Amino acid sequence: MSESKRNTPPFSAKGIGQTDLARMDAHVIQPEEYAELPEITDEMIARGVPGNGLDLARRGRGRPRIENPKRQVTLRVDGDVIEAMRATGPGWQARANEALRERFKA
Repeated sequence: MSESKRNTPPFSAKGIGQTDLARMDAHVIQPEEYAELPEITDEMIARGVPGNGLDLARRGRGRPRIENPKRQVTLRVDGDVIEAMRATGPGWQARANEALRERFKA
């Protein structure tokens, strides 16, 4: 993964980027900490949606599946054809796919 995509600091022997779980478990919430929480209003409750807490786990992760996913194939094409397609700039593979789609439309 590239450095620009990293969203957490790397783990180290010094504990930078790590959470002290034992310290968190030992913490006792004080009454003044409750003052930080917003008061729940009737409006908030009205916006709520009943659920059993498992809906998020069932939803899955990542992009939703598409009806007609692309499939990888091996295709031998003359070098001059590939170079001509690449010379058209970024997105050349999508344009090649569209040209094939138009040619073989049923």
